[in-house]
Amino acid sequence: MIVRQFLQWVRTAPAGERAEATSALARAYLYSDLPDDERDAVEGVLVMLAEDVSPLVRGALAGVLAPSREAPSTVVHLLAHDRPDIAAVVLASSPLFIDAELVDLAATGGDTVQTAIAGRAPLPRAVAAAIAEVGGPEACLVLIENPQAEIAALSFARLVERFGDLGAMREALLGRPDLPVECRQALIARLSATLAAFVSGRSWMDGSHARTVAREACEKATVALAARAGEEGAAPLVRHLRASGQLTAGLILRALLSGNLGLFEEALAELAGLPLRRVRLLIHDRTGVGFRAIFSRAGLPGSTFPAFRFALEAWREGPDLDGAARLHRRMVERVLTACGQSDIGEVEPLLALLRRFAAEAAREEALIACEKLEQELVADLMRIRLAA
Repeated sequence: MIVRQFLQWVRTAPAGERAEATSALARAYLYSDLPDDERDAVEGVLVMLAEDVSPLVRGALAGVLAPSREAPSTVVHLLAHDRPDIAAVVLASSPLFIDAELVDLAATGGDTVQTAIAGRAPLPRAVAAAIAEVGGPEACLVLIENPQAEIAALSFARLVERFGDLGAMREALLGRPDLPVECRQALIARLSATLAAFVSGRSWMDGSHARTVAREACEKATVALAARAGEEGAAPLVRHLRASGQLTAGLILRALLSGNLGLFEEALAELAGLPLRRVRLLIHDRTGVGFRAIFSRAGLPGSTFPAFRFALEAWREGPDLDGAARLHRRMVERVLTACGQSDIGEVEPLLALLRRFAAEAAREEALIACEKLEQELVADLMRIRLAA
């Protein structure tokens, strides 16, 4: 009787009143202990209301049914194909959708629908992959900022490829603790290239000089990144560097002169196509024959061999620096002196590189010393104030 009366009333009632009545009826369906026949009748009315001419009615229905697992599936799916603002309500939270449905809706829906799906918690890997592949910038940003989104390494790589030039996207990606190390490096490289183009475009620096500075800054950041990633992250990072054309002799030498032996060994293993364990044995052959063989097989420029050899000798005799994130000044200066005093043929480009390394190491060491002095001064002032 109540359903029949509702049907008679709803035909002529204003849209606002219909929306309020629809909310009440939907809550009754979800939370009242209705007999089965009445429950079926109410569900039929809800199906009819899901196609009401007024978006106020359909929106009210979506707002009540969206969070509930007990909502009628037919109604929820009808609302999911409604206009974007109404569909977004159910797509953002309804537990009634399977992954395949969400993937299809992400592929066919617009920005509003994609953004709603990207914010679901939790968000399965397959759905996240669909957003990463076809989602717009807003949806992808919501995806990255969703802590309950399960994003695969390939999806992260796709996000970097599509939106790595956007500052907000870079910041959000770098804030993800699960971002793979190779994707972090790719973002660093994109940022370096962007800055070089900006500087040269403003005529603040010659284009060639700007690219050199940006490249070396990127290499410096890459070695620091490798130091934080540890042994587990070294192999994927090196593979990415090689695939992107960044695994240069300069970068590898920087890693060695920073004491980051893990990155150095992984780089030689990748270039030589040999197992890491075998490469380590050859590198640490005290006669030097093994290292020369692996260096030649890796295809690195022969003119750089002396620097690598002297750096290895300095590393063996110096402190334990494995995994360090910055150039070690004493190592760089020792290698620079040894190369300058040796009769090794064409040495000017190598010496120029080593001099830049030496200047960088000296500058960083000076900055660290100044920071330490400043901290000591602050501590002394605090002790004086406390004593007073």
